Amino acid sequence: MKYFSVAEACKMSGLRLVLSANVPGPWSESAKALLNARGVAFVPVEQTPGGANEDLCGWTGGIRNAPIAMLDSEPPVHGWLDIVMLAERLGSGPSLLPEQSSERALALGLSAELCAPDGFGWSRRLLMFEKNFGLGDLAPDTPAHTRSMLAQYGFSAAAVKRARERMIDIMGTLSDQLDRQLAAGSRYLFAGQLSTADLHWACFSQMVAPLALAEQPSMPQWLIDKYSDIGDSLSAALHPRLIEHRDFIYRDDIGLPLEF
Repeated sequence: MKYFSVAEACKMSGLRLVLSANVPGPWSESAKALLNARGVAFVPVEQTPGGANEDLCGWTGGIRNAPIAMLDSEPPVHGWLDIVMLAERLGSGPSLLPEQSSERALALGLSAELCAPDGFGWSRRLLMFEKNFGLGDLAPDTPAHTRSMLAQYGFSAAAVKRARERMIDIMGTLSDQLDRQLAAGSRYLFAGQLSTADLHWACFSQMVAPLALAEQPSMPQWLIDKYSDIGDSLSAALHPRLIEHRDFIYRDDIGLPLEF
């Protein structure tokens, strides 16, 4: 994928989507999947994962974490829910949200369990922080922006323990919902239609079960290894039907191979 710099993007109009460059960051990949599913064109803009991204902060008013949607002169759109609603507003074709209010609330609730603070992606990052930094004191040369990121996630031994429990619970909830829909004859999480929850699960599942390298040839091997290292308790909670569903969504709705 060709990324434009922040300096180049500032001079453009239309929808510019700031993405974690060259890695499948689940929040970024979800934003792409949502916009593509709704037929919304965008210009990819580069963000450096884990970097200071000072030029990006200057453009967005202090937001450094991808994804960020910049539409003409409108304020930045950053949160996962706001990006869902942007895709719904700008896009065409079938909605990614169920029509019935109770089902709509459940779809957004499942997406929140995956995307929001204290959710699946948040929890997986805490477990990765434990692998990277341990639970003791940080090295004296740890960069300031890394310290800030760890503080933002509330990194601690108690948070890591809770993170593992949260991920197991969320995967169980998704598996139960999928069971109900499969019994009713739907391969999607909601009544035979592609939803935000389907797309979010597909993208966030990469954090525990990466797609094969042939399906994402630019995926760094070190990241495949890191994402695959989940331990026995998470492996036991990752029911095969969740991966079968993920593979179906990528094959039939997102498209393969991935490009990032």
